[in-house]
Amino acid sequence: MITLSKKLKQQSSTGKKENEENKRISIRDKLLVKEVQEMEEHLPKTCKVNFEDPNTLHKFSLIITPEDGFWHGGKFKFTINIPDEYNILPPVVTCQTRIWHPNIDEEGEVCLSLLRQSSYDSLGWAPTRRLKDVIWGLNSLFADLLNFDDPLNVDAADHYSRNKESFKTKVKEYITMYATR
Repeated sequence: MITLSKKLKQQSSTGKKENEENKRISIRDKLLVKEVQEMEEHLPKTCKVNFEDPNTLHKFSLIITPEDGFWHGGKFKFTINIPDEYNILPPVVTCQTRIWHPNIDEEGEVCLSLLRQSSYDSLGWAPTRRLKDVIWGLNSLFADLLNFDDPLNVDAADHYSRNKESFKTKVKEYITMYATR
């Protein structure tokens, strides 16, 4: 099986003269050729990436299927859009699957320190971060980075603190309604 990044490297070596004549490749796109390959090589087993257009590395989807925890049994889709100013600016991540989660609101906004341009805990975005860090961070929202103390979805965090069993039930209801595999 040939990965997307290997296909792109082959295309770029054969079509280098064409590319130089037709357009200049952005710094973002040069970074992405390397980072996509690295991301694919270090993808958690619970994650799968999909490039709708193999020539557009700055837009792709990520599917996370947690193996344990509250969201086990669900399949959660995220879209990842990488701005022209990458790696100065972080990727924009949206959860497309409705979910009951303290760090993802019902509109799909994601609260993850490394996606913040500036962060109080100094764990925010920095040009040294890579796509694989984003993928691992998102995957960790379903396990060890789960944060009930600094929630984006305050209702979900309050629900958990009031009644853990009821919270688990609501998570499972959302999985059944919106995230079945």
